[in-house]
Amino acid sequence: MNLLNCRDLVKKYGSTRALDGIDLTLEAGAPIALIGPNGAGKTTLFSILCGFLRPSGGEVEILGSKPGRSELHGRLAALPQDANLDPRFTIGHQLVLFARLQGLSAKQATAEAQRVLDQVELSKTFTMKPEALSHGMRKRVMFAQALMGNPELVLLDEPTAGLDPPNVKAMRTLISEAASQATFIISSHNLDELEKVCSSVIHLEKGKLKGVVSIDQSKSSGYLTLVMAELTATVEQIQQVLSAIKGVSGVSFNAPNRFVLDYDASNYPQIDLEVMQRISAMGWKYRQVVNGRTLEDQLYFE
Repeated sequence: MNLLNCRDLVKKYGSTRALDGIDLTLEAGAPIALIGPNGAGKTTLFSILCGFLRPSGGEVEILGSKPGRSELHGRLAALPQDANLDPRFTIGHQLVLFARLQGLSAKQATAEAQRVLDQVELSKTFTMKPEALSHGMRKRVMFAQALMGNPELVLLDEPTAGLDPPNVKAMRTLISEAASQATFIISSHNLDELEKVCSSVIHLEKGKLKGVVSIDQSKSSGYLTLVMAELTATVEQIQQVLSAIKGVSGVSFNAPNRFVLDYDASNYPQIDLEVMQRISAMGWKYRQVVNGRTLEDQLYFE
C-alpha cells in the first residue's frame, strides 16, 4: 500500500488554481520535505490531506483511504505552523483531551499523554500551564501531541519556525528519532535543516509539481561544493584556478562565497584533496568542502 496517491489533484479558489493537476505517489520511509515559495500550494495540500478542504478535482488517497475518513483517525497526524496551547489549562489536561478524542479511555489517555511528553523530554510539564514554558518547549509539546496514538503519517508545517538554534537542533533530533515509527512530510523554507533530516523533496511552485528530488542523489559524486571563508581574490580568479584542476569541467559561483565544481568523478575520485591543496597553495581560506551540491543549488541554480 502506498503512503500517498494524488492523481490530477486540483484545488480552485475562484479563478485561482492553488493546486493544478498534481500527480504524486509516495512510499512510507524516511522523512520527506515539501518545499516551494509562498503561494506554492503547500498549506492547501496539507489541508486536503487532513480532510479540512475538499479538492476541486482529481483524486487523493492516504494509507488506502480518502482524506477525512474515520479509518484514518490515529493513523494520520498533523502539526500546523500556528498551532498553540490553551493558556487556561495544564499541558497534561490538554494532551489527555486530544487522546480522548482519538477514542482512548481516561486511563489510556493519561498514560499516552505522559508517554509522548517523555518522548520529547518534557515529562515534568504535565501539571504546568503553557505560560510557564518557553516558546521552544511549547513547540515540543505540540510535536508530542502529533505523536499521540503512534500515527503512520505525520504532517509538519514549519516545525522549527521561530526557534533558536539549540531548539532547532532539539526538534531535528526528535524528528529523526520518531522517524523509525512514522513517515514525516515536513513543509519548511529552511532548506539547510530539511537537508539534514529528509531523504527526498517534493517541490511545488504556483500550484504545480516541479518534481520529486532525492537528496541522496544531490550528494552523489560528479559535483563538489566549495565554501570559501572569505573572498580574498576575485570570483573570476578563483574560478580560473579551480577550472585548471585536471578533471574539472566547469565551476559556477553562487553568492556570497560558494563555488560548485562539475568534475569527472570516475577518473578523479579524490579531486577534493587536489582542490584543498590548490586553495592552500594560493593562500586562500576555505570553510567547507562538500561532496555533491546543496539542495538550494540543485533546485534553484540549474
